[in-house]
Amino acid sequence: MPQPEPQPFIRPLVEKYDRPGPRYTSYPTAPQFQAAFAEDDYRDQAALSHRVAAPKPLSVYVHVPFCESLCYYCACHKIVTHRRERAAEYLALLKREIALQAALFDGERSLTQLHLGGGTPTYLNNAQLGELMDALAAAFRFAPPEDREFSLEVDPRTVTPEQLHELRGLGFNRLSVGVQDFDPEVQAAVNRVQGEAEVAALMKAARGAGFHSVSVDLIYGLPRQTVASFAATLDKIVALRPDRIATYSYAHLPERFKAQRLIRDRDMPPPERKLELLELTVRRLTEAGYAYIGMDHFALPDDELVRAQREGTLQRNFQGYSTHADCDLIGLGVSAIGKVGDGYSQNVKEIAAYRERLEAGRLPVLRGYRLDDEDRLRRDVIHALMCHGRVDVDAIEARHGIDFASHFADALAALAPMRDDGLITLGQRRLEVRPPGRLMLRNLAMTFDAYLGGEAVRYSRTV
Repeated sequence: MPQPEPQPFIRPLVEKYDRPGPRYTSYPTAPQFQAAFAEDDYRDQAALSHRVAAPKPLSVYVHVPFCESLCYYCACHKIVTHRRERAAEYLALLKREIALQAALFDGERSLTQLHLGGGTPTYLNNAQLGELMDALAAAFRFAPPEDREFSLEVDPRTVTPEQLHELRGLGFNRLSVGVQDFDPEVQAAVNRVQGEAEVAALMKAARGAGFHSVSVDLIYGLPRQTVASFAATLDKIVALRPDRIATYSYAHLPERFKAQRLIRDRDMPPPERKLELLELTVRRLTEAGYAYIGMDHFALPDDELVRAQREGTLQRNFQGYSTHADCDLIGLGVSAIGKVGDGYSQNVKEIAAYRERLEAGRLPVLRGYRLDDEDRLRRDVIHALMCHGRVDVDAIEARHGIDFASHFADALAALAPMRDDGLITLGQRRLEVRPPGRLMLRNLAMTFDAYLGGEAVRYSRTV
């Protein structure tokens, strides 16, 4: 397998384009979801999803909101509690939602993707996770083992190597391990203290148990991080050789996320250090042989993500980059987001409301969005940029019946400075991201976003 090309990092350009913007795990993005989209709309989309010539396979996301302790940086929907009985109560509610959802979908459609996120999915013990898998298997037709991508996020502080072997036996074949940073001072500043030995033991156990892929999550821009300290973390991660590495930029928004107010302002790195940390990350991981997929994702050269990108089959959804073809995504649990047919949906965020609706036999849909023709067009263009780094103008025109140059005149004008800066190649029939522009994918996608500027939303920075 050839080694990936180094990813160039041009500091002046990164500084120029580092501004807030969406992550484009969907288009339109979540701020456009509307309360007017209700349960009936979701049911309509599910019915329509069966009437296409080739119904899509199914993907399921299960949100488990519980955590044993509070990580100060976390912006996820979570409930910090030591009351373990809440896990059993929540599992019973999940089973009700699974039954309601399964009734909407043809039993012949295979479930190819499953992801458990949180919170901490392993707040459910292995017996409870087994119950959950049994309920899903009874409700949906699981794809053959060789065609499945069944993953879950694990917290090294709460899972033992022995438990990983049991999880593999339940059918999970991919793991995402939350590390964030190995430096003790950084860990103390964000209230997430864990040892390197715990992570190493879990990764060794995962390989011994036969997990197909192990990914590691890191965060740069955390309090007390320095270039030297994060370099040490990266060296330790590279030595462990995970299949994939996600290096997220920390978005410090204490006015939106209460937990972040526990981080002292004086501990936060200045903006210029965040760029130094990003430059370090890109250089260190590419030098170590990881391919830069896009956004904040890296993978070993023989990983499925790299092959999918090379073959033009890479996808992007609410869980990030994916190797599977576009699926209808069913979101289960509080706050879970789904995409079925031409509709996005999000569940209620409070367990009391979740219970109330399920006990009434209702789907717990809080809000959503139904795409129109213009949304589908712009989604295709943004997806092409985010996943493949190029837009096939002829294919877009043929699929949507438009003249690209006139329809996107404003976007093409906005792209001209990026062309002049060497981020893209822009011609009449060609739009392609050049290597320096791959760090600015979100900026490129923003030029095609018809909704930006119309809402009072604070996004994370694009670089």
